[in-house]
Amino acid sequence: MKKPAFQLIASFIVMMMIGNLQYTWTLFVEPIRDANTEWKLSSIQAAYTIFILLQAWVQPVSGWFIDRIGQRPFITIAGLLCGIGWSGMGYATSLPMLKILYAMAGIGAAFVYSGSIGAALKWFPNRRGFASGVIAAGYGGGAALSVWVVQHLIRDYNYHSAFIVSGLVQGIVITLIAQVLRHPDPDYSAAKVAVKTSSGPAPVARRSAEMFTTREMLGTKHFYVLFCMFVAMGIGGVFLTASSGSLARSWGLADALTLAASLGLIANAASRPTWGWISDRVGRENTMAAAFILQAIFLVGLVTVGKTSGAMFTLALILVYFTWGEIYALFPSTIADYFGSKYATANNSFLYSGKGVAAIAGIYLPQLLFERLGSWVPVLYGSAVLALLSALTAMVLRNAPLPTKAVQTKAASIAT
Repeated sequence: MKKPAFQLIASFIVMMMIGNLQYTWTLFVEPIRDANTEWKLSSIQAAYTIFILLQAWVQPVSGWFIDRIGQRPFITIAGLLCGIGWSGMGYATSLPMLKILYAMAGIGAAFVYSGSIGAALKWFPNRRGFASGVIAAGYGGGAALSVWVVQHLIRDYNYHSAFIVSGLVQGIVITLIAQVLRHPDPDYSAAKVAVKTSSGPAPVARRSAEMFTTREMLGTKHFYVLFCMFVAMGIGGVFLTASSGSLARSWGLADALTLAASLGLIANAASRPTWGWISDRVGRENTMAAAFILQAIFLVGLVTVGKTSGAMFTLALILVYFTWGEIYALFPSTIADYFGSKYATANNSFLYSGKGVAAIAGIYLPQLLFERLGSWVPVLYGSAVLALLSALTAMVLRNAPLPTKAVQTKAASIAT
């Protein structure tokens, strides 16, 4: 069991099981709205916002414990929370009940996500971009497969059945797979730390030889720059995962939704190992700059050309997702490069908490804006601007020195 490839595959599977919690939600929104006409769109999407907030903000706590005691107990609990929470939503008869059950699933997803990404960073210190991309791809890839199943269940039965069936399956699989998950031995991590040497080519992805605790990481400027970039890049994609169904409906393209959503999620999944692999070879910051500029271009394309037909909507959504999903590979690998792999689970979890901030800006507020203006255009243009700003920041970060521990910096200043 203590083989990197085995652990990568096991973590990939459990990540596949939680992908539908986020990415198939858009298929449920309009059926829930049609069945409960007294519920406002913004109130229904508030449940999704709560899910994202908990999935993001529980991770710093779970990540700290997972670094120290391993992921198996947490992912076992996650199987129960995800299974009960998601399947229970099929029985929800009120908005508070819907929100509470979705919150349970969010906590379970947090345990799975932090444990799985942390495992990739620990087991593959020399290929962090690719490994974290593979694990993150499970999140989007699992949802791409689920889209067809969920849509079939909703169409041929009802959304209640779709919640119940998919929830039970994922809960059982997560609980079983959790029993084989392990962290590498401490000496394995130490042996694989990559540093620049005077002989041989230096690694393109800049890596620090120091191991930062979370407290030490939070004392650096680099973390907050990365955090702001992560939030800025997260807004547009999180908005689309929540609202692509409503977007298609408002543009008269509802018939294209299932194909567009499924192919978009495949592109989302493919983007993570692809851009992660590229970043291992050309550098994290260079890859960020290129991907983020393309993201801005394709967001503008979605709002201008994407609304003209179902085919163009599908193509535009694929391109947007392919240049957005990579943030879940590039940022974790950058955190591990800058701050080391020993505390990578907790450190990345603190960065990932920015997804909760992106949820507020990218899910709930756009619903309120749409209810007032009747248009999604300002949200998409605003997301494109944020992507451009993130690309410019990556270019600046590329030329900045790697972070150093505050204590060492202070000692050096005293010595001089």
